[in-house]
Amino acid sequence: MTTQPDTAVAPKQTGFAATDVLVNEFDGGPDTVQRAVGTPDELQPHTELGLKDDEYDRIRQILGRRPTASELAMYSIMWSEHCSYKSSKVHLRQFGDKAPQGTRMLAGIGENAGVVQISDELAVTFKVESHNHPSFVEPYQGAATGVGGIVRDILAMGARPIAVMDPLRFGAADHPDTARVLPGVVAGIGGYGNCLGLPNIGGEIVFDPTYQGNPLVNALSIGVLPVERLQHKEAAGVGNVVVLLGARTGRDGIGGVSVLASATFDEEAEQRRPSVQVGDPFMEKLLIESCLELYDAGLVAGIQDLGGAGLTCALTETAAAAGTGMRVWLERVPLREASMSPTEILASESQERMLLIVTPGNLERVLSVAEKWGVWATAIGEVTPAGDDGSPGRLVITWNDHVVVDVPPGSLADDGPVYARPIREPADLILLQADKAETLPRPSTGDELRETVLRMIASPNLCDKSWVTEQYDRYVLGNTVLAQPEDSGVLRIDEKTGLGVALSVDGNGRFARLDPYEGAKLALAEAYRNVGVTGAEPVAVTDCLNFGSPEDPAVMWQFAEAVRGLADGCQQLGTPVTGGNVSFYNQTGAAAIHPTPVVGVLGVFDDVARRIPMGFPATTGDGDLIFLLGETSCELSGSEWAWVTHGHLGGRPPKVDLEAERRLAMLMARASQAGHVGAAHDLSDGGLAQALVESCLRRNVGAQVTLPEDGQSAFVHLFSESAGRALVAVPRGHDKAFVALAAEFGVPCTPLGATSAEPVLDVRDQFTLPLDEARAAHEATLPALFGGVAELANRHGDPEHAADPTASASRGDEESGAPTA
Repeated sequence: MTTQPDTAVAPKQTGFAATDVLVNEFDGGPDTVQRAVGTPDELQPHTELGLKDDEYDRIRQILGRRPTASELAMYSIMWSEHCSYKSSKVHLRQFGDKAPQGTRMLAGIGENAGVVQISDELAVTFKVESHNHPSFVEPYQGAATGVGGIVRDILAMGARPIAVMDPLRFGAADHPDTARVLPGVVAGIGGYGNCLGLPNIGGEIVFDPTYQGNPLVNALSIGVLPVERLQHKEAAGVGNVVVLLGARTGRDGIGGVSVLASATFDEEAEQRRPSVQVGDPFMEKLLIESCLELYDAGLVAGIQDLGGAGLTCALTETAAAAGTGMRVWLERVPLREASMSPTEILASESQERMLLIVTPGNLERVLSVAEKWGVWATAIGEVTPAGDDGSPGRLVITWNDHVVVDVPPGSLADDGPVYARPIREPADLILLQADKAETLPRPSTGDELRETVLRMIASPNLCDKSWVTEQYDRYVLGNTVLAQPEDSGVLRIDEKTGLGVALSVDGNGRFARLDPYEGAKLALAEAYRNVGVTGAEPVAVTDCLNFGSPEDPAVMWQFAEAVRGLADGCQQLGTPVTGGNVSFYNQTGAAAIHPTPVVGVLGVFDDVARRIPMGFPATTGDGDLIFLLGETSCELSGSEWAWVTHGHLGGRPPKVDLEAERRLAMLMARASQAGHVGAAHDLSDGGLAQALVESCLRRNVGAQVTLPEDGQSAFVHLFSESAGRALVAVPRGHDKAFVALAAEFGVPCTPLGATSAEPVLDVRDQFTLPLDEARAAHEATLPALFGGVAELANRHGDPEHAADPTASASRGDEESGAPTA
């Protein structure tokens, strides 16, 4: 549908058909505003860029003319689903409307990342985002730049990034494409994060056929800052200078958010490889240090990172936030390729870049700091005033004295289309919920239960994940107190006082498929519980909402229900949503992924020395007493057992009682302060059996347990996935006080047995499982599927690591060399 005038020269090719239309030149120069005024009827490729006819008409109405090629690119980017949240805004408002009062939040939704105060002097900022589609197209760079992007969000708030986490989801573990995607993703996360010197303290790895062709690569980062160093993005101060800091701009990432991240996958996906950004972690490290020095010197009046949508997003959001205008000389932007057109420069998503607003008097000092750190810093524009009538300013961009953009910045950043899309409950949901897993054949004898335990702990979702985590450095910087496979990552923030934080990310797509409202609350409950069982106080939430196409009413119903569930749950728990990300179009053709709300919960410790690890403590005597907290019901629908043994998904997910979750967390915090608990592990996927095995294997400590006689079968006790439960080891002599404390908080507390020096899991009257046998089953799965670490490293260009796989980041547990406060 694209028609070009006779004077157009042949377009340069970016390698991605939908963006090739953006880089044409006319009469040897760019498509200018003057030319746009003179050619009002020229056809433009708006639909190829993801803009609908009515959206294009609205752009013409806003501008009073047709847009230039550069303006069209900017609107297609900023009005894309990824940037404008046009399908999700009407639902996301609940997070503000239902936000609990009296929280620690200093900055929230709308900022680059949420900021939470943890002491009189210090705050932390954290956020999780998706980089799903790029990671399918180019796994290594897609995952690596996902880490880089979320780290810059943290940096833009004035914080030093201190850790990352990575919730990951892939297709079936034995599918050939999983063997292509997973190693690249893992290598990208490890390569970028390790080079930055940031510990990777937790995450998830989930396999399910629903993610075949649509892997979910979500990345979380956390940073720490003095409260007074909090930064903002507003381009305030008329006459202030706009400075582009960091790497030079190239053609990588063009069309990334507007087309790649805001469309479903199809057979053309391989052609989209040029739309994936290319990361340079060493440049990012220099960028971090230069920004922190600028913050400490008070030289920054406003800052915005350049990630998705690149310079387009940074310029429009900073100007719109302040209501000011900007004058930008685009030819001043440092380029990697001199032949880039203005449209390409504005649409590029080249990594490791920040946009600064600085006063003219500070410009020389800013440039000097950048030079010291070896990063490019260029004054590319200035802040201009609002209109004389009080109207917002305008963003005017020139290219060699040609005006290629003249727009109101708020029309791009804030005034995009908002859709109340049709919603409809999926037609198959009633039948799906009626097909309960509780009616499936189940093991009954001790031998059958033992065999089931071994099969479950070796299944891809429940097996040992050290094949992945040993490729990440978990203890760099020296402040990691707990890390994978612990329930939460725990970091020391203040070495003097022991002040610290705990973080966990969780989500269960099967539960959300069966009931998205309850599934979202279950994701929140599990992350909250994971933080709570370490002894921390859960205080805030971030989320990454991964769904199929918003143009499907069934998907929008799932999304609306999940948001409602998460908002209601956060209101009840008193944990505000500080920010996050929506990722739509996670589907191939008509097949959408399971709705997958991933929830991150932040907790606070007054002293991380009292944190509670998951592994049973070593013992030489009678051992610690083992208790089960919470109540167990026959809840098997959506469970790992139903999926692993029967390939079954149906019924309703476990019921969640958030008040019970809150009481459990309060109990664990109080027990931690009193020293009543030596170990704690939440019960979730795989139920009690999985928790027992993992708690034993963590330090090779055995256990002798007797299942309760309360009318439930041994099978239900071992494999039910009822929420609100935890397994705890209590030192002898503390048991009476702990039981009394549990009663005080109204948490059911059932004695199960004791730990043992003999490395055996003995479930009385049912089976005995030597830990060596359990460990062999638990650890063999991922290496058998994906090969050795050396093979992986060699595949992704890390010959030093490949030659010496023992040089990986594995450190055992927190007792083997990691500082512990």
